[in-house]
Amino acid sequence: MARDVASTVRGIALQQLRYFVEVAAEGSISAAADLLYVAQPTMSAALKDLERRVGRTLFVRSTRGVTLTEDGAEFLGYARQVVEQSELLEQRYLGRGPARRLLAVSTQHYSFVVDAFVRMVKASEAPEYSFSLRETRTWEIIEDVRTLRSELGVLYRNEFNASVIDKLIREAGLVFTPLFLASPHIFIARTNPLAGRKSVELSDLEEFPRLTFDQGANNSFYLSEEILSTRSSKQEIRVSDRATIFNLMIGLGGYTISTGIVSDDLDPSIIAVPLDVDDRIEIGWIGHASVSLTVQAQRFVAEMRDVVSGFGVDLLT
Repeated sequence: MARDVASTVRGIALQQLRYFVEVAAEGSISAAADLLYVAQPTMSAALKDLERRVGRTLFVRSTRGVTLTEDGAEFLGYARQVVEQSELLEQRYLGRGPARRLLAVSTQHYSFVVDAFVRMVKASEAPEYSFSLRETRTWEIIEDVRTLRSELGVLYRNEFNASVIDKLIREAGLVFTPLFLASPHIFIARTNPLAGRKSVELSDLEEFPRLTFDQGANNSFYLSEEILSTRSSKQEIRVSDRATIFNLMIGLGGYTISTGIVSDDLDPSIIAVPLDVDDRIEIGWIGHASVSLTVQAQRFVAEMRDVVSGFGVDLLT
C-alpha cells in the first residue's frame, strides 16, 4: 500500500483526510461530525468516497462505532502527516491560528512522562485540543501503538527483558528508539526509614512491601514494569495505577524500583534513593517503523528529553 499512497493522495480532498483523522481519533463518525460541526451524512459520504479513491476498506463499521482496518491504520499515518503539514502552512503563510491539536500517548507509569505531557500541552497554545495520555500495561502499550490508538508509547527494557520486548515490538511492525539510560532507584515515601540513606542494597528491602504494577493476563516476568521481577519477596502488592502505589508507599512503607526520576511538583511526598545493583534501565519510545512522528509527537519527545536531562541520566538520542 505504501508505494501507491502518494499518487492516491493527490486525488483526495484535504477535507476528506481531516474527516478521516478525526473519525479515527474518536472511533465514531457521529462524534467526529459533532466536533467538526459537519452533518453526519456529509461525513459518511466523504469517507465512503475516500475509501473508493484509495481502493481499500479503511474502517470496519458497527453499531458501537468504527475501528480501523489494517490498511486504515497504515493510511492514518500518512493522513496525519498531510493534515498537520497543511495546518502548519496555513498558520505560517495565511495567518490562521493554531488548529485543534491531536496526540495520543500510551506509557508505563512514569511521572516524567506526565511532566513532559503537561509541558507539551501548554506549549501547543491551541484554543481547542484532544490529547490522550494512557498509563497502562506493557502489552497494551505495544497494542495501542500497533493499532494506532496511540501515536507513540513509552516503556523500558534491560538485559533481562530486551529479547522478548524487541521481538514483540518487531512483530507489531514497530521500532524502539532509545531515550536515556538510568541507574535503578527505589521510590519510597519521605517518611520511610530508608529515606535518609545515600543508597540501599537489596538486603535492606527485605522487611518492606514490594509494590509492582499489575500486568493482567500477560503477567510475564519479561513484561513487568520493574527490573528484578524474578526476585522473590516476602511481602508483595500489585497495583494498577500510580496514585495507589504512592499511597501504599506512604501508608505501608512500601517501595518500587524505577528510574529515579520523580517530579517534586507532581509527587512531593515521594523520593528516589539509588539501589546498589549491577543493572541499567533503558527508557525509550516506540512508534511505527514506516511512519514519521507528527510535529506534535516530536515536541512531546523533545519535552521528555528536557525533563529528564536534569536528573543525571545518560541521554541516548
